[in-house]
Amino acid sequence: MQSPLFAYTEQQSQDRYTVQNPQLLRVALTGHDDVLARKGAMVAYQGLVDFDGEYQTGSQRTARARTGEGLDLMRCSGQGTVYFANLAQYVHVVDVDQDGLTVDSAYVLALDSALHTEVIAVDSQYGISGSGKYQLNISGRGKVALMTSGQPLMMQVTPDKYVSADADAIVAWSSSLRVQMQAQTHSAGVLRRRGSTGEGWELSFLGQGFALVQPSEVLPPQHAQIGSGVGAQFGVGQQGAHGRNQGNAWS
Repeated sequence: MQSPLFAYTEQQSQDRYTVQNPQLLRVALTGHDDVLARKGAMVAYQGLVDFDGEYQTGSQRTARARTGEGLDLMRCSGQGTVYFANLAQYVHVVDVDQDGLTVDSAYVLALDSALHTEVIAVDSQYGISGSGKYQLNISGRGKVALMTSGQPLMMQVTPDKYVSADADAIVAWSSSLRVQMQAQTHSAGVLRRRGSTGEGWELSFLGQGFALVQPSEVLPPQHAQIGSGVGAQFGVGQQGAHGRNQGNAWS
């Protein structure tokens, strides 16, 4: 049998994390260090690999219930090769160092089990439709695989050049950055469908580090409503796209 499909063979690599193709992650397990992955993200595997639900502590369950932020993970252990993907989103591997990484948990595909995760608050009194006022901080040393809808933009932040990004498009940023949530439109404009410009809430980053932005906003199609009431119409709080679209279905 012959086909151009046979060109899509395994990527041979000694690295633990390998991007098999832009939308597929290959992780090598050696029997020593487990990997935590998004539940249901495994698409194939080879070898002797076990999959089990990851236990959540009481504080993690409480934080998830109060903020909506957290990870639903499975633990992958054993010896072999596992392939992960989610909704054909683009995959990017990041080395987490002492500076740490802050990310919306909806964009995490997999991470080393040695890394520590904690829900933190962003500087805002509001919950908005995309990146809400709570995020996930990942610290320690290890690798994390992130997902984006489309090819992303990595923006460098320096003390003399701050960066602002649409709160619905931001994926992750250096934990060392100072972050403020704000709206360029006046308060009355925000209560309309993100003002008359289509723009509204944004995050501003100051300090030294990076901000990762995807070319897609986690919002439903224009004029679509999720849930009911004023919150659903204007995309605010738990009735907004982030609260009702955890799987990022509008990629």
